[in-house]
Amino acid sequence: MASSLTKDTAAQATPVNGGGTFFGHPRGLATLFMTEMWERFSFYGMRALLVLYLVAPASKGGLAFAAATGAAIYSVYNATVYLLAMPGGWIADRLWGPRKTVAVAGTIIMIGHFLLAVPVEASFFVGLVFIAVGSGLLKANISTMVGHLYPERNDPRRDGAFTIFYMGINLGAFAAPLVIGTVGQSVNWHLGFALAGVGMALGLGQFLLGTRHLAEESSRVPAPLRAEERSVLLKKAGMWAGAAVLFYAVVVATGSFTINWALWPLSLAGLALPAYYFVKIRRDREITADERSKVTGYIWFFIAAAVFWMIYDQSGSTLTVFASNNTASKLFGFGFPSSWFQSLNPLYIMALAPFVAMLWVKLKDRNPSTTVKFALGLLGIGISFGVMMMAQTAAAGGAKVTPLWLAMVYLVQTVAELCLSPVGLSVTTKLAPAKYAGQMMGLWFLAVTAGDCTAAIIQLVAGNAFLSEASFAIQGAVAALAGVAVFIYRKRIIALLGDVH
Repeated sequence: MASSLTKDTAAQATPVNGGGTFFGHPRGLATLFMTEMWERFSFYGMRALLVLYLVAPASKGGLAFAAATGAAIYSVYNATVYLLAMPGGWIADRLWGPRKTVAVAGTIIMIGHFLLAVPVEASFFVGLVFIAVGSGLLKANISTMVGHLYPERNDPRRDGAFTIFYMGINLGAFAAPLVIGTVGQSVNWHLGFALAGVGMALGLGQFLLGTRHLAEESSRVPAPLRAEERSVLLKKAGMWAGAAVLFYAVVVATGSFTINWALWPLSLAGLALPAYYFVKIRRDREITADERSKVTGYIWFFIAAAVFWMIYDQSGSTLTVFASNNTASKLFGFGFPSSWFQSLNPLYIMALAPFVAMLWVKLKDRNPSTTVKFALGLLGIGISFGVMMMAQTAAAGGAKVTPLWLAMVYLVQTVAELCLSPVGLSVTTKLAPAKYAGQMMGLWFLAVTAGDCTAAIIQLVAGNAFLSEASFAIQGAVAALAGVAVFIYRKRIIALLGDVH
């Protein structure tokens, strides 16, 4: 859901490159606001339909996957988007610069959505790959360009700019299920996917027309790749791509290929990569003892975030299946498609985020530490699956439960997100060793990848039982206990953080 709102960014305003102002900000902010709004409209609109289309029977135009497999495909797809944010940032830093990278990303995403609109299964999965790659390229760079609009880092308008930018994310995420979800479920799946493509086309057009308003810094390549580095990179990439093609060619030729041959390797890779990066950073002799201690402390936050996203990101998979199969599609006499539930999170975010922000400011010296906020976020997300366990019990025997169950679950999850996600970005920047400042932001995205990959493994192993009361109870208990552990050991964690509070 609109978790991306708080996952999706990290970080300058005199009018840049002329063109007047946008609510007192550089005109370029309007370009980036509209681009991101339409990109999120396309992304969340497609996501609102993804699992529903995957599990819908062939007689209704779907792909007829088992519910657990469809949920796992969603989880792995979402994990891949955040996994590719790391190379997306690297490509902008070393090859193209943020502006060109975002233009290429928007084009790739648009093509991906239109591939989904083609009623051929192979085209659908190729389209998913295009959208994942394009989203990874865009996610890492568009918020960077917002920062480029403000050369003075202490410009008082900087925080306000990101608030406006986040509003674009939530407006797109809120409207998408209402429009694309309705068309996809009520008219035609592929027409819904095509509408997502139109949304991205509008965002791409807005970006290309408004690039003259962006900062010159957004066109620069910060650390251009040297010719010899490019040669080595191409050789290594070619070698790994060739090995993957050969391996899967053998699997397909022997008639052994199923979707699990893609889901399991990607799920395991999403867990192995963060472990590799943490080992690499902690063993680096160039970082100081203080930095090494902070990285050790950060591992606690990373694991906590991964557990949080494991449950939170099931809003588009597990909760969507529950909404479709076990939840009434009417409330107070008003009927609506099940995809509309995915508009609740951005709606709650827009309503609650200002009050939560004011609460933290009003508490002043009593403002909970980052560690306590993480504990509260974990406890909240655990409670949300406790509520889901009760909802599943109420749906026993095929009964359709009131939509208020899911409304309550999304509300609890949004409050939990507002406790954990914004401070997660902040603590990542504070605890990063100087040598790994950029890569640590990528590691924060990998927490989402790790969480989604864990969810995919649960869905693949549990099969249809992933929707059972026991599954909700176990996952909710794990998250709540993790929150309790973070709270109990908070002093030990804080001791590892040195001068960071």
